[in-house]
Amino acid sequence: MHGISRRGLLKTGVAAGVLGLSGMPLRAQTRGGKLTAGLSGANTSDSWDGRTHSDLFMIASAQGAVFDSLTEIAADGSLKGELAESWEASADAKTWTFNLRQGVTFHNGKSFGADDVIESLQLHVAEGAKSAAQPIVAAITEMTKITDNQVQFTLASGNADFPYLMSDYHLLMYPAGQTEEAIAQGIGTGLYQVQSFDPGVRMVATRYPDHYKGDGAGFFDEIEYIAINDNTARMNALMTGQVDAINRIDFKTEALLRANPALRIQEVTGNQQYTFPMLTDTAPFNDVNVRRALKYGINRQEMVDKILLGHGAVGNDTPIGPANQYYAADMEQLEYDPDQSKFYLQQAGLDSLDIDLSASNAAFEGAVDAAQLFQASASAGGININVVQEPSDGYWSNVWLKKPFCACYWSGRATEDWMFSTAYEAGVPWNDSQWDEKDSARFQELLLTARAELDSDKRRDQYAEMQQILRDDGGVLVPMFANYVQAVNNRISSPDTVGNLWQMDNARMAERWSVA
Repeated sequence: MHGISRRGLLKTGVAAGVLGLSGMPLRAQTRGGKLTAGLSGANTSDSWDGRTHSDLFMIASAQGAVFDSLTEIAADGSLKGELAESWEASADAKTWTFNLRQGVTFHNGKSFGADDVIESLQLHVAEGAKSAAQPIVAAITEMTKITDNQVQFTLASGNADFPYLMSDYHLLMYPAGQTEEAIAQGIGTGLYQVQSFDPGVRMVATRYPDHYKGDGAGFFDEIEYIAINDNTARMNALMTGQVDAINRIDFKTEALLRANPALRIQEVTGNQQYTFPMLTDTAPFNDVNVRRALKYGINRQEMVDKILLGHGAVGNDTPIGPANQYYAADMEQLEYDPDQSKFYLQQAGLDSLDIDLSASNAAFEGAVDAAQLFQASASAGGININVVQEPSDGYWSNVWLKKPFCACYWSGRATEDWMFSTAYEAGVPWNDSQWDEKDSARFQELLLTARAELDSDKRRDQYAEMQQILRDDGGVLVPMFANYVQAVNNRISSPDTVGNLWQMDNARMAERWSVA
C-alpha cells in the first residue's frame, strides 16, 4: 500500500475513507472514439457469471467495463473505492462497515444498494457454486444491511486485507432479485453497457450515459473486444490496423512491433507467474521427495532466457512476487541440480521416474516449449517427462485441476493472503495442487495467524516462513515471473502509470485509456 499502511487503515476510519476515495491524479483525456482490442483468454463457454471468470477476455469485459466491484486496485497499486465510498474496521479487523455510493444505477435503471451487495456476494457460497472467490465470501459469517447505503460484514477471524479482497474480479455486483437476468444479458453498473456479446468471439459495449464516475473515467464512446487466442493472429491484427491493442505479444516477433512507428510496447513488472502444478493427492506427486526431485530438475534461468527472452525473473516455487509487500527476496534460490534430483528419487525409493506433463499455449505463451525444456533438463536427473500437447480450447475446463501435472499461469494477487487463500488454502476451489492440511499443517496454521496479524514485522516473518515451506515442500513449481508485455497503437493514449496486477492496465483499459 502506498502512503497509508494496512495497519493505519485498520486504526482509523478517517484514513480508510481517504484511501477509499483517493486514486491516481488524472490528466486531460480526450472523450469519444472507439477502442478495439484483440484479447486472448476467451472461450465459447464464457458468460457474464463472474464466478466463472479466469482469463483476460472476460475480466476486461466484465469488471473492466460492464460491471463494478466494491473496491478497486488503482494503477499505482493503492486501494480506492468503486461502489463503496469508504470503509471502517473494528480494532480486531473482524467487523468491517462499508459505506456505499449513492445515486448509482444499474443499466436497466434499478438503483444500487445494500441488498445488491449481499445477494451478489452470496452467489459465491450458494450450494453447488464453483467460484474462486468462495473462500473470500465463506470467511464472512454475517452480512448485515444497516441502511440502503451501508453494509456491515462480520468475519470468522480478523483480516487486515479484507477491503483488498472486495476488489476481486469475481465479486461483481448484480441487481438483487434480477441476478439471472443480469448474468444472461450483462446488466451491471459499469461504465459501458452491453450491445452485443458472442461468447468466445466478440463483445461490443457503449458508454453508459450519466455514469457515477463522471468525466474522470471511461473516455471511449464504444469498445469492441475481439477474441483472438492465437498469438500470430493477434500480432497480425495489430500490425494491419484491425485492432488498436493486444495483450501477450510474442517475444520472438517483438522486433517487428518495435520497428513499426505507429505502435508502442508496454512492459510492466508484476506478479504474473508461469507454473507447473502437481496434484499432491495423486501418485507419485503425493510423495514430497518426488516433488523435490522435480524442483531440482527444472532449469529456471534457462526458461527465463529462452521462453521469456529476458522479459521476467527467475521464480523460487512460491507465488509471492516482486510486487508484493512481503516478498522474501533474500530466500535462498533453488538451483538446477540433477544430482539432487537423483538423490530425492532415491529417497522416494525410485531409480527413475516416468510422468506425463500436459501443456498448451492456452496456459501461457510458450508453455509447450517450456514443458519441452523441462523435459530436457529433468532427464539428467533420471526424470523422464512425456509432454502431452493439449488442445487450447477447453484447456482450463478439461485439463487444469484435472490432469495430475500441467502448465498453468497466475496473475498473482495484490496481497499475500489473497494469493495464498485463493490457491493454497486447503479445500479452496482453485487449490491446483490439492495441497491439504495433512501435507501442509504448518502452512495452514500460519495462513490463519498472518491473516489477522496487525503487526507488519510479525506478518513479514510469517509470510517469509510460508514462502520457504512452499519452496521446499509445496506442490507447485514456479520457475519464472513474466512481465506483462502488450502493444498499443499510438492513436490510443494511456496513462504514464499502467497497472501491474493484471494484463492491460489491470484489465481496465476501457476505463483508463482514451483516443490520443
